[in-house]
Amino acid sequence: MVILKGKVESGICNFSYWMEKLELFYTKKCGMKLFPGTLNVKLDTEWRLPKKRIRLEKEEYSGTVSVNIVPCKIFGRKAFILRTDKAEDGLADHDRTVIEVATDVKLRDEYDLEDGDMVEVEVD
Repeated sequence: MVILKGKVESGICNFSYWMEKLELFYTKKCGMKLFPGTLNVKLDTEWRLPKKRIRLEKEEYSGTVSVNIVPCKIFGRKAFILRTDKAEDGLADHDRTVIEVATDVKLRDEYDLEDGDMVEVEVD
């Protein structure tokens, strides 16, 4: 198991749009309905995707970007790190030091999180 530690930071809110639009695809891939939005966590060092991951291929939803889905836990809660291929290739709005964590609740509200708060994410 790997523990990723980082600080909560604001994102640009574009994942929430796609999570809501593609809700059925994410629910099928993750086995649970996800809250439409992610918690951005800024790590001290870049993190690369593990070989073991779930994929939402762009061809599945007639899109332009494939998404990698990595099971994890945050606050002991089942969650997923979501990262597009573009982000993994270093071509996104943020670099590979940022992970985007999704689960069934809005993590900021559920755990009273603000920008700068430290969190830990467990990845098998």
